[in-house]
Amino acid sequence: MEKAFLEELLKAQKNFFWSGKTRNISFRIEALNKLKDTIKAHEEEVLGAIYKDLRKTSMDGYATEIAGVYDEINYAIKNVRSWSKVQKVETPVFLFPSKSYVHKEPFGVTLIIAPWNYPFQLLMLPLAGAIAAGNTAILKPSEISANTAAVMEKIINKVFPKEYLHVVQGGANETQTLIEMPLDYIFFTGSVAVGKAVMAAAAKNLIPLTLELGGKSPAIVHKDADLILAARKIAWGKFINAGQTCIAPDYVLVHTNRKDDFLKELKKAIRNFYGEDAAAHPRYCRIINDRHFQRLNAMLNNANTLSGGKTNAADRYIEPTIIYPVQWDDPIMRDEIFGPLLPILTYSDLDDIIRRIRERPEPLSLYLFSDDQAVQTKVIDEIPFGGGAINNTIFHIVSHFMPFGGVGTSGMGAYHGKVSFDTFSHAKSILKSSSKFDPLAAVYPHKKFFMKIMRKIIG
Repeated sequence: MEKAFLEELLKAQKNFFWSGKTRNISFRIEALNKLKDTIKAHEEEVLGAIYKDLRKTSMDGYATEIAGVYDEINYAIKNVRSWSKVQKVETPVFLFPSKSYVHKEPFGVTLIIAPWNYPFQLLMLPLAGAIAAGNTAILKPSEISANTAAVMEKIINKVFPKEYLHVVQGGANETQTLIEMPLDYIFFTGSVAVGKAVMAAAAKNLIPLTLELGGKSPAIVHKDADLILAARKIAWGKFINAGQTCIAPDYVLVHTNRKDDFLKELKKAIRNFYGEDAAAHPRYCRIINDRHFQRLNAMLNNANTLSGGKTNAADRYIEPTIIYPVQWDDPIMRDEIFGPLLPILTYSDLDDIIRRIRERPEPLSLYLFSDDQAVQTKVIDEIPFGGGAINNTIFHIVSHFMPFGGVGTSGMGAYHGKVSFDTFSHAKSILKSSSKFDPLAAVYPHKKFFMKIMRKIIG
């Protein structure tokens, strides 16, 4: 796509934003309803495209890609009027009789860049927040999940005017051109490496942004854990979407005393989920493309395979695989795996693994299996991570009542529910003072008793 077109698109969206139409709450609600109706009208087409990209069945496609989008849109429609109201806040006594207010205003033209692993959800979910907050949006789906990208282009570009919402197709060149333009906000979901490039480009124009990245998210199976539950939750969280999930358990730390029993239960859980041959199971996904297949295959070839390990390059199939034994400095422990390979490490000292996790880049998620309240508090308080769950995996992401986001190298900023609205809004502070009385007369340079008065008021 030519740079001139993108520049013209940005100009058109800026003009539309400054027309004031998106500030109208009824306009936003109408747009959200239109988005939901359009998705519903093309639901089967969306699910078919997701299947072509990732071999994800309609059941899993709806559950992991569409249901959450409907929920987010419905929640925004229900609450956007209250979220948008001017908020009156307290005013310091020395500013009497002034009043203080916070206005939530849209940034303007936003750019939303989505990845390929959950290609529909991770574009549409932040879009709901951008619309609710009153912005326009340029949407950049991943070219890797090409089938889903094409359907999203159809859904958006045929229903909404391009000066309001518009999908831009293309690869790295188009993305680079977009992030270098004078946008008003950037929302990026993807890898740490690309996130750094996006942030560097945004810095040149001082564009605020949200980065939803990734990292090696640990699952800790403590000595008091329910092993059947832990194995089931970890196997589900790891192998859904063939492990291509940013918040999947990347590796497991299991207490030495429970290692053998846990591995036995983990193997059993995998068989229960996917049968003896996961390649034949209709709900087991495939690797997105040949490049990622070869990357994962190289990891597999350099690891100790305890179970699984079968591959089929032509089908981009990699069996759910347990890697054991594993050491902290093994190659598979260097980068986020993003595939169906699950390394297992053992520990005997909780303080030791807390230290080791803290020495590494901050994970996006962390999962702890333990009913010990002291252990739960210790892990939550002493390890920095984006978010997570106790005795569960993945499901913390589905609640619109909680923010979702990373910390440190796993990202910055958050979204979901009201937090999405806040993310795409600027909080503008307004102090409203009376024209009849000047509360700060003592501050003026010709007043001699300023400090004495302030000390009496403030202390």
